[in-house]
Amino acid sequence: MNIRCSGHINSVCLSVSAGVMANRPAVLMRLVASAYAVAEKAGTIVQKVLQSGELGIVEKSGANDLQTLADRLVQKSICASLSKSFPKVTIIGEEELPAEAVEEDLIENGQSSLILQKSCPDEYASLKEEELVVWVDPLDGTKEYTEGLLDHVTVLIGIAYGGTAIAGVINQPFYNYQMGAGASLGRTLWGVLGLGAFGFQLQEVPDGKRIITTTRSHSNKLVIDAVQAMEPHDVIRVGGAGNKIIQLVEGKASAYVFASPGCKKWDTCAPEAILHAVGGKLTDMHGNAYTYDANVKHMNSAGVLAALRNHEYYLSRVPQAVLQALPSN
Repeated sequence: MNIRCSGHINSVCLSVSAGVMANRPAVLMRLVASAYAVAEKAGTIVQKVLQSGELGIVEKSGANDLQTLADRLVQKSICASLSKSFPKVTIIGEEELPAEAVEEDLIENGQSSLILQKSCPDEYASLKEEELVVWVDPLDGTKEYTEGLLDHVTVLIGIAYGGTAIAGVINQPFYNYQMGAGASLGRTLWGVLGLGAFGFQLQEVPDGKRIITTTRSHSNKLVIDAVQAMEPHDVIRVGGAGNKIIQLVEGKASAYVFASPGCKKWDTCAPEAILHAVGGKLTDMHGNAYTYDANVKHMNSAGVLAALRNHEYYLSRVPQAVLQALPSN
């Protein structure tokens, strides 16, 4: 389900000198800088809801499709904050929420100064707000959140242009949570195509190792058959698409294999952008790219196949029976 927070055109135009305009960061970099600050606030909200002990869990379509108070508060915070600063950007969030006033303490107006200092890639330097679509998963790995598997949980903000995921921000609210009281809790990763990805140490799985990461709660025969066809040395079953892509870029897994419908555009937009920014690749199980236009269907019907390196190898191993069972986009 989704709430669509499409911005409206602000009727108040400010007169700005050409000199100021020339020095102002590109719209894309300002949006990423805002998304970074908003994601950090979202991570804090997720932490506080857990600490309160009142998760406010409701089932959406079943026991494996949950929504918590954190999902609801974070989506309100992200949509309201970004809509306020970028009224012409289309924002699509996972949760279907009633239209209502958003509490002021949920609004984040800050921006990452570090991101604002970076140069926007030339191909995106002149983009306008109305050309951008933001896909929001306020709490990726909700089921794991309710079960205490906190390292699986992420907040995802993906930015698309022309149907392509071009930038992403991932917050891990509970990064380092098992390291004890003295550890710094949480981190935020981000990336832009043509610029790179930041907030983590890029690593690859040791040569020759095929370590597959896949779903822990949405498995079926197709998923199992596809994973086994990769002839893995090891299989990791975890929650959250964001978490799985982080495993790829940090060298904990070599491929993410999910041969089933289930993931949606808000699950993959931000992770795909970060993976692609460091030379990886995410497609459906047929090897076709997903598109992230505002009007595209939300379900990734043909599954997900992603790898930091050697995507072609994993694609070549997908069984024909799996391909026939999954509709090609």
